[in-house]
Amino acid sequence: MRIVLVGPPGAGKGTQAARLSERLGAPHISTGDLFRDNMKNETELGKEAQRYVDAGDLVPDEVTVAMVKDRLAQPDAAEGFLLDGFPRNTSQADELKKVLDDLDQRLDAVLLFEVDDEELIQRLTARGRSDDTEDVIRNRQEVYRQQTAPLVEYYRDILVKVDAMGSVDEVTDRATDALADEPED
Repeated sequence: MRIVLVGPPGAGKGTQAARLSERLGAPHISTGDLFRDNMKNETELGKEAQRYVDAGDLVPDEVTVAMVKDRLAQPDAAEGFLLDGFPRNTSQADELKKVLDDLDQRLDAVLLFEVDDEELIQRLTARGRSDDTEDVIRNRQEVYRQQTAPLVEYYRDILVKVDAMGSVDEVTDRATDALADEPED
C-alpha cells in the first residue's frame, strides 16, 4: 500500500508510521530522516538542503520533492510506502502526484490521525523539550490548521480517519483495521 500520514504535531504519526511499516511490510519514509540522511551523506541534495538549514531558512519544496522522488524510486518502495511529514500542503500534494504519475503509481490511502487539542498539548508538554511550551504548541497547531488541514479536502476520496486517542497499541490497531476496511480498486 502507498499511504500518506497526516495529523497535527503530537498526533503520533512517526510512532504509528514505524509500527504500520512493520505490519504492512512497507518502508516508513520520513522527510526529517531524508534530510538528515542526505546531509550526513553529503549528497548533492543534502548539500543544497544544508545551505538553507545553515542559513536558518526552510528547505524549499523543490529540494524536498527531489529527495522524496529519489526515495520513492528505490526498489524497497516499489510495492508500497508510508510517507510521514510529506506532503505538508496542497502544493506539495500536487508535486507528489506528479512524482507518483512518473513512477506509474498512485496513493491508496491518506491516514488522518485525529486528536483533540488539549490532548495534543498534554502529550507535547510531557515530552519535556524546551520548544514544547503551550504557546509554541498552540502556534504549531494553528500553522497545521492553515497549511496542512486543506489536505483533508484535497485527499477526501482516499481519506481514512483514525481516532488517535488512547494507547499506542489501540491506535495502531484502529489504523490497521481502517486500512483493511478500505475498498480495493
